[in-house]
Amino acid sequence: MSPNSETTFDFLADKLLFKLQVTLAADKAAVDSVVQRVMECIRAKDCATGKESEIELALSEALANAVVHGAKSDATKIVECDVACDANRSLLIVVRDPGDGFDPAAIPSPVVGENLFSGHGRGVYLITQLMDEVKFLKNGTEIHMIKR
Repeated sequence: MSPNSETTFDFLADKLLFKLQVTLAADKAAVDSVVQRVMECIRAKDCATGKESEIELALSEALANAVVHGAKSDATKIVECDVACDANRSLLIVVRDPGDGFDPAAIPSPVVGENLFSGHGRGVYLITQLMDEVKFLKNGTEIHMIKR
């Protein structure tokens, strides 16, 4: 993760308490164990205390989207996840996938009309509702999420 403001918002990249880098094969079965390991680290470092459930769900959705949509569930492809906690105990999570990307603005709202009854299409909506700041970069192949 670079410390430039485009990718890290107002996150204090020069004053990190910890940084974690994880890679996983694009296999949906790998997502839960990675989420659990990341959450153990977040809890141990007291980052974004009291907001763990929001972080856990957003991370799970971001990783699942990267695996299923970005890497097309191809276990030969790799999904990357970087996690950092700054001196203010704010948390930055970056998830990268090897896909072609997407336009987040083109995703229909899951809370309107017929979409209410759809069995999918809520991940990006949930992430944006659960995290304090969310940005999609690199044509949608990279999501940056901050929780304060």
